[in-house]
Amino acid sequence: MYYVVHMTFGKYIRDHRETLKKIDRRFSVRQVANRIGVEPAYLSKIERDEVAPPSEAKIRALAIELDKDEDMLLAMAGKVSSDLLEIIRKRPELFADLIRQLKSMPDHAILRISRDVRDGEW
Repeated sequence: MYYVVHMTFGKYIRDHRETLKKIDRRFSVRQVANRIGVEPAYLSKIERDEVAPPSEAKIRALAIELDKDEDMLLAMAGKVSSDLLEIIRKRPELFADLIRQLKSMPDHAILRISRDVRDGEW
């Protein structure tokens, strides 16, 4: 599902982790932090927006841990995945223009374009 999230990266992570914790105690700050390889205090600061979002690798680990889309979490953190950056770097003017053109299009139109390109119907 495609939608715009209107909250900070930290709040989003905390809200989702807390929701999971109600069902499964393994989603405490301490346990999630240990599984993604950071200190619990650091994850707590991220969730309270006291520090900047972590590295791409840690955001990807959080996405897997919390069963969230990696690109969405990276975008919420103000980052772009390294594989997308590499694609953009190869043709920056074309991708900048494309993204600006897509900016005001409705989701269904963007999905159609994406499907057409994926299916080779262009």
